[in-house]
Amino acid sequence: MARGAIPPSPLPPRHGVDAQRFRMPQAGPWASLRDHLVDRLSPGLTADDVDRMLRDGEFVDAAGAPVPADAPFVPQSAVWAHRDLPSEVTHPEDPVVLHRDERIVVVDKPHDMATMPRGRHVVQSALARTRVLTGEHRLTPAHRLDRPTAGVLMFTTEQRWRGAYQGIFAGGLAHKEYLAVAPVRAGLELPMVRRTHLVKEHGTHRAHEVHGAQPNAETLVELLETVTGPGAPEGRLGLYRLTPRTGRTHQLRCQLDGLGIPILDDPLYPVERDVPLDDFSAPLQLLAAVLAFEDPVDGRPRRFVTLRRLSGWPGPWPVLDAP
Repeated sequence: MARGAIPPSPLPPRHGVDAQRFRMPQAGPWASLRDHLVDRLSPGLTADDVDRMLRDGEFVDAAGAPVPADAPFVPQSAVWAHRDLPSEVTHPEDPVVLHRDERIVVVDKPHDMATMPRGRHVVQSALARTRVLTGEHRLTPAHRLDRPTAGVLMFTTEQRWRGAYQGIFAGGLAHKEYLAVAPVRAGLELPMVRRTHLVKEHGTHRAHEVHGAQPNAETLVELLETVTGPGAPEGRLGLYRLTPRTGRTHQLRCQLDGLGIPILDDPLYPVERDVPLDDFSAPLQLLAAVLAFEDPVDGRPRRFVTLRRLSGWPGPWPVLDAP
């Protein structure tokens, strides 16, 4: 095993969620594993909780064998266990499988579904839901989509394929097209390449543009169609194709807001709004529509296209399946 590699969990996922790995420090005052776990897991778990889990065999070693309740503390050893899952709002939609083979699974992610288990979105994440849906328990995302964004999302099936496919996105080798519904602004000349310097500070929800700084985010913005009517802000609504050439956090949402055409029903831009977790009625009108790349394993061209539509767009839908 390569130095620093994390060994696979001996426990299968539960509801699509991996067991948690607890690695012991190099040294410490604990005579027993139990004493270390009590200190480490407090206040989330009490001493009685730890004793019960040990008694019930819920902590296991690398071979999957239950750890005895009187096991000694062994520096740098590791145990695994499933933690209690948070209470979550059930998402009304499943991801839709667009493609599946021995190396990758590609899905159409619904709006308002997190890519990875995190915080208040664990069992209801796209990863967990797709693992349960497909029975592929070792799926890992090759890239990510923002929770409010729907569309094409790719997973790898095993660790041996992970680096190759994640490298497509890390190296900027993937062609991605998004569709968005936003107002039409008079005087804005399109198509255009929007180049800005984006910053998203730790602990903040929103990114912002730093004017005058060296650009680190680039997007081709095209207006495909417009409609008029009472449902369109200021009378005109547009369907935009966005082709990012970089992958900064909130890049498309922040850049369109900076152009004065914020994406319809965005809960963060231009003004942050509190949307209840069980409110799926007005999703962000942003869709990851096309993902294309040269396969890093066999070299063949790959192209995946969403089957979804943006509910906020009343006009004609573009043809996306052309090569």
